[in-house]
Amino acid sequence: MIIIAVDPGKARTGLAVCDKTMFLASPLCVIEEWNRERLAEKVAAAAAKENAELIIIGLPKNMDGSEGESALAARDFALLMANYTDIPIKMLDERCTTMIAHRYLNDNNVRGKKRKKTVDAVAATVILQSYLDSLKK
Repeated sequence: MIIIAVDPGKARTGLAVCDKTMFLASPLCVIEEWNRERLAEKVAAAAAKENAELIIIGLPKNMDGSEGESALAARDFALLMANYTDIPIKMLDERCTTMIAHRYLNDNNVRGKKRKKTVDAVAATVILQSYLDSLKK
């Protein structure tokens, strides 16, 4: 099954995809879009192009497990996405994924503009790999 993961942000949204065997997640792209409707359209188009059968949207909970403004925005985006695709959508706790993505980019000496353009796709990859790993348990 091909799965797309989404790390939604205000200006940039990262996407990742896994292989058919659901073994490995890889960065797909970063979409720079402020308008939520156009973003949902673009994410739905990317999911269709990849023949995705599931969309995972990162849910940025607070460290104590509560949901703040960003989590509510992610939930709203998931509801909006349902208007643009028939692909099932799941939410996944994404606490610390951006921090993990930054650590990975530090370890690989990715800096400056390239870092800014890739961190969201790497965070989406962390979200997706976390989901894939949870299926194996």
